[in-house]
Amino acid sequence: MFKKQLPLLGAILIVLVLAFGSCKSKFEKLKASNDYAKKYKEAIRLYNKRDYSKALELFETLVQRYRGQSQAEDLYYYYAYTNYKLKDYTSASYHFKTFADTYPSSTRAEECRFMSAYCHYLDSPIYSLDQENTLKAIEALQLFINLYPKSERVAEASKLIQNLRDKLEQKAYENAKLYLTIGDYQAATIAFGNALRDYPDTKYAEDMEYLTIQAQYQYAKKSREDFQEDRFTQAIVDADQFTEKYPKSKDLAEVATLRKESDRGIVQAKKVLAEALTDERLARKLAKKDTTKSQPPSEKGNDNQKIPN
Repeated sequence: MFKKQLPLLGAILIVLVLAFGSCKSKFEKLKASNDYAKKYKEAIRLYNKRDYSKALELFETLVQRYRGQSQAEDLYYYYAYTNYKLKDYTSASYHFKTFADTYPSSTRAEECRFMSAYCHYLDSPIYSLDQENTLKAIEALQLFINLYPKSERVAEASKLIQNLRDKLEQKAYENAKLYLTIGDYQAATIAFGNALRDYPDTKYAEDMEYLTIQAQYQYAKKSREDFQEDRFTQAIVDADQFTEKYPKSKDLAEVATLRKESDRGIVQAKKVLAEALTDERLARKLAKKDTTKSQPPSEKGNDNQKIPN
């Protein structure tokens, strides 16, 4: 019975292959043809069917052809959104910006300016990676706000900027903590200082100020004795400021301990330096001790139109 059905199954498969091949051939023939009006109509149809890959192939053959013509604005609008729908946010951002620059009087210019910035936002990576796209997104969103201060999209743009700033804050915080973890205490104190300067309202402020005291204490402790007094003194200043600023902090006891140890460190450093004045061997030993000088960088650098379905 099964053997008798084999010719029938083979025939069905051949018909299906020919049918699919015919469909593909039809699209390829249209793509290669000079019937631009038909291509335009088919590209819109494919877009509305959400067949964005094929729609993009046709739009790409039409963009240059219709440049300067009445259909060009609609065509380029759909072209930008096709890239967006395909999640090619780099290309989409470029084309949305090009639309806004090319058609500044269009009712869609504001929307496209926002979408260009939003695509940069979507291209922003996790905090641990390079944040060049994050900075570009902030710049583009801020430009949108400056250009359209009364837009209904300003609130959303501001929220997106805050999300991006939160990411930069986290990167600055984690980078500074990494210096502390690997024992580069001078770099840690500088990195925490940079982060607090760049993001004065950061939610990590209390923890960073506490970790700064830790880093400063360790930096002083591992320094040469002739540098220790100034560096322990800075740890004491930081500890006093922390205690005054965060009187209910969970870290107060540890801060008090670090302050006390810094006082002792000053006393001990003075004692060693006094001995070195009369002990030439000790003086030579102290002079050979190394001290770190690394310098980590700062982490800084809706209208009525709707998205086509």
